[in-house]
Amino acid sequence: MNSGVPIYQQIADNFRSEILEGKFEQGEYLPSIRGLAKELRISVITTIKAYELLAQEGLVTAVQGKGYYVNAQDGEMLKEQHTRKVEAALTEAIRFARIAKMSDKELQEMLTTLLSFEEE
Repeated sequence: MNSGVPIYQQIADNFRSEILEGKFEQGEYLPSIRGLAKELRISVITTIKAYELLAQEGLVTAVQGKGYYVNAQDGEMLKEQHTRKVEAALTEAIRFARIAKMSDKELQEMLTTLLSFEEE
């Protein structure tokens, strides 16, 4: 796991990505809190914090005695979430390009090249 990032945040980030990518269907339950804690060898409290974070974001809903299930995902909201991730990744790429002293043209050419490989 990523050092410096709290474990509960790493777990929430992982589930968030999987939910937004459609790996969990609407109404599907996340792994049980105790089961996940045991599997990852972490405390139940850490797992609860991760799931509560997802609930605060509206991705999952808690059901007393049953666990957390995945909420329906609004198509526009999904697009917005993915757009924010793309913006963050491109902002980071620009920062690294500046450190590497790349010109804007070189960076654009690199993106164009990478896009052409993606289409194959």
